[in-house]
Amino acid sequence: MKKIELLAPAGNPEALKAAVSAGCDAVYLGLTSFSARAFAGNFTHEQYLEAIRYCHIRDVSIYVTINTLMFEQEIDTAMEEIRFLYENDVDGIMIQDLGLFHKARLCFPDLPLFCSTQMHIHNADGAAFMKAQGASRIVAARETPLSVLKEMVSTGIDVEAFAYGALCISYSGQCLMSQAMKNRSGNRGMCAQMCRMKYWTDGGKNTDGDYLLSPRDLNLIDRVPELIEAGICSLKIEGRMKRPEYVWLVVRTFREAIDACYRNETYAVSRERLKELKLMFNRDFTEGHIFGADTASRMNHYRPNHLGVQAGTVVSSRKGKVQVRLSDVLHQHDGLRIIQEPADIGLTAVRIERNGKLVSRAEPGDTVWLDCPQDECPKKGSPLHKTSDTELLSRIREGMQEEHTVPVAMEYSAEPGAPLIITVDDGIHSVSALSEQNCEYAQKAPLSAERLEQALRKAGGKPYIAERINGHCGNVFLPVSVINDTRRRALAMLDEQRAVHHSYCGEQTAADTLPEPEKPSYRLIVAGAGDEYRDGILFAEKAFLPPVRENGYDSGALSDCIVSEPGALNHPLSHCIAGMNLNAANSWACAFLLRIPGIDGVILSSEVLEGSVQRMIRAFKERYGFVPALYLPVYGRRTLMYIKNGFTADQDNVHSLKDLNKEVYPTVTHDHVTEILEPEPLHRKNEHCWGSYVMITDENERTIKRTVEEAYEEVYERI
Repeated sequence: MKKIELLAPAGNPEALKAAVSAGCDAVYLGLTSFSARAFAGNFTHEQYLEAIRYCHIRDVSIYVTINTLMFEQEIDTAMEEIRFLYENDVDGIMIQDLGLFHKARLCFPDLPLFCSTQMHIHNADGAAFMKAQGASRIVAARETPLSVLKEMVSTGIDVEAFAYGALCISYSGQCLMSQAMKNRSGNRGMCAQMCRMKYWTDGGKNTDGDYLLSPRDLNLIDRVPELIEAGICSLKIEGRMKRPEYVWLVVRTFREAIDACYRNETYAVSRERLKELKLMFNRDFTEGHIFGADTASRMNHYRPNHLGVQAGTVVSSRKGKVQVRLSDVLHQHDGLRIIQEPADIGLTAVRIERNGKLVSRAEPGDTVWLDCPQDECPKKGSPLHKTSDTELLSRIREGMQEEHTVPVAMEYSAEPGAPLIITVDDGIHSVSALSEQNCEYAQKAPLSAERLEQALRKAGGKPYIAERINGHCGNVFLPVSVINDTRRRALAMLDEQRAVHHSYCGEQTAADTLPEPEKPSYRLIVAGAGDEYRDGILFAEKAFLPPVRENGYDSGALSDCIVSEPGALNHPLSHCIAGMNLNAANSWACAFLLRIPGIDGVILSSEVLEGSVQRMIRAFKERYGFVPALYLPVYGRRTLMYIKNGFTADQDNVHSLKDLNKEVYPTVTHDHVTEILEPEPLHRKNEHCWGSYVMITDENERTIKRTVEEAYEEVYERI
């Protein structure tokens, strides 16, 4: 079995080097566009070129995330980015958008394409389907239990799983809350983190905190052996928004655990290391859905941000000062937070006063005075948390200076009248360099083999370490400067060999043909108002297959359905519609779905803008020669989040949430999934699409009749 990959986040070049220094096998990063972490530092083209060379020389792979929903006008630009990456030796690209995946697969058939977790693959059927479409790897949904991950692995595709870091409360790719409420699409990399805000249940009182949608952070460090045994190909650490020190410490910890496992040694994270991990960032830890954590151990309703570790308790305060009794060591310049309502107080230990004297360090049990913001009033008994530790950061920064080494073997030959020959071999590549000056016959003090080998062992800023040196040194004299120059040129030649990992075959023409599917007999689809067909309207409540289906389908064939997740596409289909949850937002995505036998039409993503819809239809007709049966969502409360096993232990008694702006979000729970609905129904006109899609939830009969009539008239009478 291939050794499991340790995959690290790299939000910027500093974090990338920290990850490599700590021992990762691969990093994932985003360019400055089309990244699901739009607010990370990300990489320019020039920075990427430096990064790919740096990593490849050190046996580290680079995967680039182009994992956002694409509008029609963005596809060509995204393809230019993929072309740049393809021509510059990228090891793989993570993609969310089905249209971009389709076009990239046509143009670059030998480029490894990975299905981002935003593609919402959470069952073995989805894994098998995307494998058949040419995906090299899937990044499984964070909600996927270990048993289902094993089923995914059995399909033969590489499966990557999250092992550490922040969790989304909703299935990725299915969260519309940020887009609906803040006009910042999570599917397009601009998530406003609505899950980290305060909410109240319909009763108006919360029992264990106000951050009802805020999950803890995932930490599977003690589960590494089980993840390896499951056949998962890659353990993924979340954190492209995190500082380099965080990346280094988490990667180093997982490196230790993985290596111990392959040595058949038992590994358990130490209490001290766990504390260090918490100091770098934590919202409390959970083992998540992958290991069946219950709601109480998955959620942190207490606080949505970095908790650090408790370091003391407030004893008293006066203007600009707070007195604290410490339960942990405190260093000057440590970051601190006093936890209290209605708002926490942030401060830094710039001045630590103990027994009337300023000190740079205080111990557990000490009572100290600290500077506090003048307008704050810390309450007696409030916990003091340490959120950053200067000594820990200093130690990590020292560790980050360690070079990730590459073992090599060296051979040399030094004979009078001939150039010095140095050969370097890394087990795959072998290069030789000749000195520009011949060795001279030694008249007095000949060059010793020991002195020559000592010069050869110098890395000169390169990552290589000579594990074995062999050769023959005659009775010669040669300046050390010549030896060093020859060694440098040999290692530079090895750099050039190691820097290139792939010999891709080259870009292909994106020739794509598509026979016109039979159009459905209905141009209006109505969900949630019964099941019948009349006068060109499909009332299709039961026809909608759920967007979450971990255990597959009872029947092999699916007919007359609206399919909502990639796993359904792995079954024989007959007269089906691709649902809104598949996030089709461009002509290439529509073509990808319509080329699947049995898919007759596509409900577009509700995020598609009006101008993009028009461009999409025009581009589709120009490419394929016909106008497809596309349905535009025109009315209804969308599901803003799909939450596995809910967000509170009393889920059955929660029917709505209210936010700080007094917006009320209805909630419904079925089949272990809680849906959070829009406060108000979406309304939009359909001026371009062949059909329309209406969502009914709790509307009265009069509203339903009027809404359906208006949508009917719009699609049937406009032409």
